[in-house]
Amino acid sequence: MEPKIEINKLITKEEIIANQLFFVQCAKDYRKLGEELVSLFFEKKKIKLNKDFPFLAFNYLKGRRTQGGKVGKWKYFLHGYHCYFQNIITKQEIEVPFMFGMEFGDLDPYFFSLYIKSTPEYQPLPVTIYEDFADGKRILDVMFQLGLLEQINSNLENHSGLVIKDRNKVEIKIYNPDKDYEKPKFQSRLSRFIQFFNI
Repeated sequence: MEPKIEINKLITKEEIIANQLFFVQCAKDYRKLGEELVSLFFEKKKIKLNKDFPFLAFNYLKGRRTQGGKVGKWKYFLHGYHCYFQNIITKQEIEVPFMFGMEFGDLDPYFFSLYIKSTPEYQPLPVTIYEDFADGKRILDVMFQLGLLEQINSNLENHSGLVIKDRNKVEIKIYNPDKDYEKPKFQSRLSRFIQFFNI
């Protein structure tokens, strides 16, 4: 095969700056929807949430029949450090991070682009996103340079992320497996029955 050089148009710094208020709102909406979906997930799955380390419950479910499924109007699939959700009706997509305690607004370049492009309320987009990862990275880099995003540490040492600066701050603890590990607590059918009938 002969090597090929492809030249693709990407979003420009000027376009990002001109649309910074739009991208700020997208980041805030992403965070809010992530919080709502995690709350819905744990409520429907009847799992007690460890607010310091939500990833313990998510990791426990990975590799089981419950790794993918449906909660409310959303399909979900657990993988890596995220839980993928897709709205069954609107087809909106979001990858909710779960390695930052109760902070669900960490922005990944590729996932952020997919979220923006699949959110019906944002259509038509004020600016074109040509290449999901490369444009997403440019958007996040410029927003960080403008002081609109900040870097935060995750529950794991040497792992960090980017979140919108204008938010209610959440404390994020570093996970120590020797003292912090606990198996997730599921509410059994019997305990739900007892609770329902106040026995």
